[in-house]
Amino acid sequence: MMTNHFRTLLILTAVLLTSGAFGEVGRAADKEKAPSLVGKQIEAFSLSDFRGQPWQLPAGKDQKFVVVVFLGTDCPLMMHYSPRLQDLSNRFADQGVAFVAINSNVQDSLAEIGHFAKHSEITFPMLKDPGNKIADAFGAERTPEVFVLDAERKVRYHGRIDDQYLPGIARPKVSRKDLEIALEELVAGKAVTQAETQPVGCLIGKVLRNESGTNEVTYTKHIAGLLNKHCVRCHREGEIGPFPLTNYEEVVGWAEMMEEVVGQQRMPPWHASPEHGKFRNDARLSNAEKELLSKWIDGGAPEGDPQDLPPAPQFTQGWQIGEPDLVVYMSETEFQVPASGEVKYKYFMVDPGFTEDKWVQAAECRPGNRQVVHHIIVAAKDGRALARGNNNDLEGAWLAATAPGAKPLVLDEGYAKKIPAGSKLIFQMHYTPNGKATSDRSCIGLKFADPKTVHKEVVTAQAATRALRIPPGADNHRVEATHTLKRDSIIYAFFPHMHLRGKAFRYTAIFPDGRREILLDIPHYDFSWQNSYELAEPLRLPAGSKLYCEAYFDNSKDNLANPDPTATVRWGDQTWEEMMIGYFAMSLADQDLQQVALRRTDDFLKNFGQDKEVPLTAQIDKLAPDSLKSNEALMKLGQELRKTAPQLDRVCWTRVENKQLEVVRCAQEPELEQVVGGVGRKLPVLVSKVAKYVEKEKVVVLKELSAESGVDVQHMARAYGSSIHIPVKIDGAPGTINFWSAEKDAFPPNVVTWLEKVASEMK
Repeated sequence: MMTNHFRTLLILTAVLLTSGAFGEVGRAADKEKAPSLVGKQIEAFSLSDFRGQPWQLPAGKDQKFVVVVFLGTDCPLMMHYSPRLQDLSNRFADQGVAFVAINSNVQDSLAEIGHFAKHSEITFPMLKDPGNKIADAFGAERTPEVFVLDAERKVRYHGRIDDQYLPGIARPKVSRKDLEIALEELVAGKAVTQAETQPVGCLIGKVLRNESGTNEVTYTKHIAGLLNKHCVRCHREGEIGPFPLTNYEEVVGWAEMMEEVVGQQRMPPWHASPEHGKFRNDARLSNAEKELLSKWIDGGAPEGDPQDLPPAPQFTQGWQIGEPDLVVYMSETEFQVPASGEVKYKYFMVDPGFTEDKWVQAAECRPGNRQVVHHIIVAAKDGRALARGNNNDLEGAWLAATAPGAKPLVLDEGYAKKIPAGSKLIFQMHYTPNGKATSDRSCIGLKFADPKTVHKEVVTAQAATRALRIPPGADNHRVEATHTLKRDSIIYAFFPHMHLRGKAFRYTAIFPDGRREILLDIPHYDFSWQNSYELAEPLRLPAGSKLYCEAYFDNSKDNLANPDPTATVRWGDQTWEEMMIGYFAMSLADQDLQQVALRRTDDFLKNFGQDKEVPLTAQIDKLAPDSLKSNEALMKLGQELRKTAPQLDRVCWTRVENKQLEVVRCAQEPELEQVVGGVGRKLPVLVSKVAKYVEKEKVVVLKELSAESGVDVQHMARAYGSSIHIPVKIDGAPGTINFWSAEKDAFPPNVVTWLEKVASEMK
């Protein structure tokens, strides 16, 4: 019943890097297996820069070496490598080394190249290569791809800039600065120790030729609709894709790259094994769609008749969920993100000013600066959760998130997430510096549901293990966690979460009869893509079922994304630490909030009014004296009381001992116990409002819990509307007998008097 449960956007590098856009497959792979380009003679050529100024090779007589870099304006790696190239250009300029950049992408205009040069602060020439003739002459295939030419204009080094990025992997830091080392050796008159490396980057968008002899598949008639269906939601102006795929001129330049990453099922990003489970948000292209894309490229990627172009999909500008009812920013001022280094997770607390419960039907986290925001998690913490003091702990309070691969929270009508009155929003921000100092002020947009239309509360539950201890060098360390369902429940979606050492993740349902069913299997987990997996059909699990999660971690040196294979890794927020959380979206199967919300108090008033004495029945007299001996006994009393006062939903005995308030006995519907807790719950007296009622001489009546202060009262307001608190002393321990109703103002004066009599009989 849930359209899209989780949302997260991705930083530009993750869009292509971890999707396999820098892989070694597809059409370019065959070319990359060609003989070495080192030693190749490069003939003289002349190109113009984006301003129209000519540049030619050979350059100047005083230039012993020329570094030729093929680049593209939208390739995410250029965001990281542009400052490194400029630094090298500055460093080696007085040693006879000249730098020049060549853009051979058919989709990159002169204006875009000029904007890129200005934004990247590149001062060396940036040339346009119409028809990719110079790229073909060099044998260049990717961006960035480097060629170092000597005075005779022969290739002395060819390949990558450094080894931080590999196909599908981003190392925590550079291990070998290949280009820098090559230049140092060349200017020193030495041979290059590693003259050729594998270039890693986006495929150059070259002019395509008709290899099939036919061109029956066209962009307008076949490919535009395919892209609208699978790609344009992200690949459009203002969204997370690093380049738009909304017009032919842009698409044709990325055609071969699209075929490469789609062929490896790395784009659109999807990591679930097809052997287990069916998911409504399965992003993969069908085999027929893949074949259609290949036929179009084989035919030279023709545009086709403009009359065949399908209508462009309509999106709300700036918001995938539509215009929000409320936008909440993480802070009043922007956070300053440094140019480099690792930024620890940042936490921002915001008071949205909710004086009443809010029901959220859709939520979308929006990065203020996509280039540096890796992920956002927003939690809604009520008074009880805030009183625990650790606001960096988001457990049990998850509202919405954005991370690579995730989508906004969008729930069907009748389903919503609850934010209790008085809650504060906690933003967890993960920033990834991109080489240039910048700033960010992210936000969350909320769309509210009418409380009268909400039948089920959707919650984000989890099976997690905090006691992590992953040994150094372990390449397949197994960790497991289990969540037992106390009531019949409906499961809608899964969201597995680990960090850089995460290797694989699996959810299995264990039924009360012992039967097992694999619900989701992620054989190759990738931290860079935080997908949610929404079941095609919601899964109903009976009470007593278990969601069993098992995860595998690779802490070995073979995991090239591993920050430190020599470390013993434990639980922690930061990416160099680890987590093992099997999040899942669920609601209670038999829950209907509208039924709970009926004014049962009105039925009571029809029979008794507010002043008529309410009698203690013989059965109540019989059950009350022994009602506190066990939960079962208290439940029997509660059921008997509801025959007279149907608005009564919970009876509990709380005791003050050792400076703590403890729930000793409790009778309530099990579905509500999952919301507010039951027997065994404790709270320090200093922050408990109910604990103060022990000192009162008279009964305390709270007519509207959401309007009251107090950590515990606000927590109970998640499920209940009003309450009565009667001071008692049982076995010498001070405490209270508490009666609760889901309705507001559910206890008229005659009910209060009646329940005082009942409490006096309870022992």
